[in-house]
Parts: sequence; C-alpha cells; structure tokens
Amino acid sequence: MLDKLDAKLNQTKGNIKEAYGKLADNKRIHAEGLVDQAVGKAKEVAADVKDTVDGIVDELKN
Repeated sequence: MLDKLDAKLNQTKGNIKEAYGKLADNKRIHAEGLVDQAVGKAKEVAADVKDTVDGIVDELKN
C-alpha cells in the first residue's frame, strides 16, 4: 500500500515540476518532472506486480 502511495507522490511531484518548468521556461526542471513521473509510474507498476504475485502465493498456500 505504501509503495503505491510513494508512486503516486512521485507522479504528482513530477506533474508539478513539469508544469513549473513549462511556466518558467526552465528545461531542466521540466525534464526532471518528466523523469519523476516515469519513476512514479514504474514504481506503481512494480507495486501492482508485487500485489499480484502476493495474491498468487496466498492462493497456492491455501
């Protein structure tokens, strides 16, 4: 659960940085925002995979 929260926070931080970078015409901040969003999305996918694997393991135990 905390993994997904961390992922969403990264994505939100990235969205804010991207918007600020566009507004301030700062390419570095804009790029950092895009990277943060990608990292957040990757963390979200990893958390989903972990949840799926945990569910399968639980089913196999029963």
